[in-house]
Amino acid sequence: MIESKIKIRKKFTPRGMQILYDDRDIIIIDKSAGLLSVETDTEKEKTAYNLLTNYVRKGNHKARIKLFAVHRLDRDTSGVLIFAKSLEMREKFADQWKNVEKKYLALVHGHLKEKNGIFESYLADGDDYKVRSVKNPQDGKFARTKYKVLKESEDRSLLEIDLLTGKKNQIRVHLSENHHPIVGDKKYGSSTKGRLALHALSIKFKHPFTNEEMFFLTKRPDFTHIKSCQ
Repeated sequence: MIESKIKIRKKFTPRGMQILYDDRDIIIIDKSAGLLSVETDTEKEKTAYNLLTNYVRKGNHKARIKLFAVHRLDRDTSGVLIFAKSLEMREKFADQWKNVEKKYLALVHGHLKEKNGIFESYLADGDDYKVRSVKNPQDGKFARTKYKVLKESEDRSLLEIDLLTGKKNQIRVHLSENHHPIVGDKKYGSSTKGRLALHALSIKFKHPFTNEEMFFLTKRPDFTHIKSCQ
C-alpha cells in the first residue's frame, strides 16, 4: 500500500469508511455498503462526501477546503472511492479516466457457462429508475464489462470484474440481463436477503499532479451469506 503523505487521523475517521491515502491533491477511502457517495434529493448529510469534507476541514465548517467526487459507487456497493481536493485535480482525472483500471468482486446466482468473457450493450435509464440495455445505439450509452470466474459453490459464483467503462448500474445490469444477478440485488432480480454482494476491490491510476503510478487494493469483504464460495 502506498504511504499517505498526510497523516491519517484514525481516531477522527468518520464511521462508514476507512481512509486509505491522503495528500494535498486527493483523498482515497474504502466506503462501506449502505453509505451514499454524494448527496441526493432525500439525503444531504450522511454521505461519504459530507463526512469526508468535515474530516479534511478538521471539524471547522468554515474552512475553505472543498472536495470533488472523482467517481461514485452505488449506496449498497462497498469499496475504493476517490475524491479530489480541487476542481483542477478532478478535471485531470477526467482526462485520464479511460486509462484507470478498476476491479470489482461480485457474487452472483448460478454458474456462468463461459468462465471468462465480456458483456457489451448500450444502456439507458427507464421511467421506473432502472437501467436497461437498448437495441438502438442512439438511445443509450455503450458499456463493456469484463468478468472472470474465481470460485463456484453449489449455486453461486464469485467473479472478478474489470470495469471497462463506467456507466450507471453497469455491472448489475449486465449480470442480471445475462441471467446471473448479483446476490442481494433486489432491484435487478435477486431474491436473497442481505447486502448487495458487490465490492470495488482495487483501482490503478496515475496521480493527477505527480504522474506517479498509484495502486490501491481494499480488503475483501466478508459476504457472510456466501461462505460456500470463500
